[in-house]
Amino acid sequence: MNFKFLVTLGCIIITSSTISYSQNYPIVDTDVSDFYDNNSIITTPTIGQSFYGQDAHYNGNQPSYTNNGDGTITDNVTGLMWEQDMGVKITYDAAFIKAANSTLGGYTDWRVPTIKELYSLANFTGRCFGSNAVIKFIDTNYFNQPIGDVSIGEREIDAQTWSSTQYTSLIMAGNEAVFGYNFVDGRLKGYPKYKPATGDANTMYFRLVRGNTSYGINNFVDNEDGTITDNATGLMWQQTDDGNTRDWENSLSYCENLTLAGHNDWRLPNAKELHSILDYTRCPDITNSPAINPLFSCTSFNNPDGNPNYGYYWTSSPLMDGPTPYTDAVYLCFGEAQGQMSLPPTNIQTIYDTHGAGAQRNDPKEIGTGTYPTYFGPQGDILYVNNFVRAVRNVDSSLSTQEESEQLKLKVHPNPTEGLLTLQTEKMYDQLEVKIMNVLGVVVAKYSFENKNQLNIEHKGTSGIYFIHVQSASGESTTFKIIKK
Repeated sequence: MNFKFLVTLGCIIITSSTISYSQNYPIVDTDVSDFYDNNSIITTPTIGQSFYGQDAHYNGNQPSYTNNGDGTITDNVTGLMWEQDMGVKITYDAAFIKAANSTLGGYTDWRVPTIKELYSLANFTGRCFGSNAVIKFIDTNYFNQPIGDVSIGEREIDAQTWSSTQYTSLIMAGNEAVFGYNFVDGRLKGYPKYKPATGDANTMYFRLVRGNTSYGINNFVDNEDGTITDNATGLMWQQTDDGNTRDWENSLSYCENLTLAGHNDWRLPNAKELHSILDYTRCPDITNSPAINPLFSCTSFNNPDGNPNYGYYWTSSPLMDGPTPYTDAVYLCFGEAQGQMSLPPTNIQTIYDTHGAGAQRNDPKEIGTGTYPTYFGPQGDILYVNNFVRAVRNVDSSLSTQEESEQLKLKVHPNPTEGLLTLQTEKMYDQLEVKIMNVLGVVVAKYSFENKNQLNIEHKGTSGIYFIHVQSASGESTTFKIIKK
């Protein structure tokens, strides 16, 4: 007999002889806990009020790290292990040589992270505007994150971290680009691989990674009801946007009030959730499509210069950062991330693909008295403010992070644990079988108990996320997530 259990991070299917774990792309939450209106932090909105449905209303997999004491940091949610200190800036090619030769922590399987792996480390609680106002977009309790060297003429924000993901097209006036995330200014862009002025290889920071080689790989299923399920993340998506653009407040409201495919628990995705469905192998210039799997549909529109592009999409993640604090929220570009610049050889103001399809930028949440679209910053980024929307929901809306399960009644504590665990059932059972599985569904320990309702066990595994599956002789069962420190 097959038993199917829905747990906080995904679906574990248990048979008499096999265990398979389908969710290999758990998304780390953004760390946002404050609530915002269009220009300030506010008290918590309730259902039906303006600005309900933003990032802080929905708590996903909260960031959790372990310092291994050997120059490496383990992400307990994703299963990825990271280099703690990046060292100095190096070229793109040098980063791969460094990864191939690294024995950090005694491991030899280090790699340069993809942009999806790198983005998993981002916190959206940073700030870079204002003199000496840098609050980094990464947990500095665990990761060493430098800022730009102002003594040699760099800006504080000149501290970009590159990924292994190269843009399939070109940016600006025909430059090769590599996607990177800036943990000082909180933006994801395609950065020139070579310096436009000299042609010399650009140097940036790289943070090596190892483990969970399936992270960032989607597993989409067309439900044929206007929705797409990603079994890799446990999220269900609105297949087609409704063709309308909205400001941030109305984008939140649209998703909260959406009924689609019999579900009414839709919401506006946070930045990391929406980023998970970007497809960096696709872009308008090369595949004549947005940067998303062809199962999805994105509305096209014309730029101010009359040329076609695909939309930018709001996320539920507000920022305390911005030229005016608290006014901005995060959006992602599924079409070209464009700007208006004057570049050789013409030196004429022209709209270019400045940052690449798949970039993440920030806009004011409302138009107010402004006139849009307008252009901002040294690359003349086009700001539309009214952006498109794609709603999301959890595949099983009953998923919970509470410590008490709803099937075989079980309490597990302490959680997180350093190894010693107490499992307490609501009633006495003649026999209980206990299995501990890692995030790939591999059984790492088994236990059997008779005539007990409190089970004391020692989990000797390494740091990370595990699942405890408990089943009685009569067939009652449950599966529970634990975090091993």
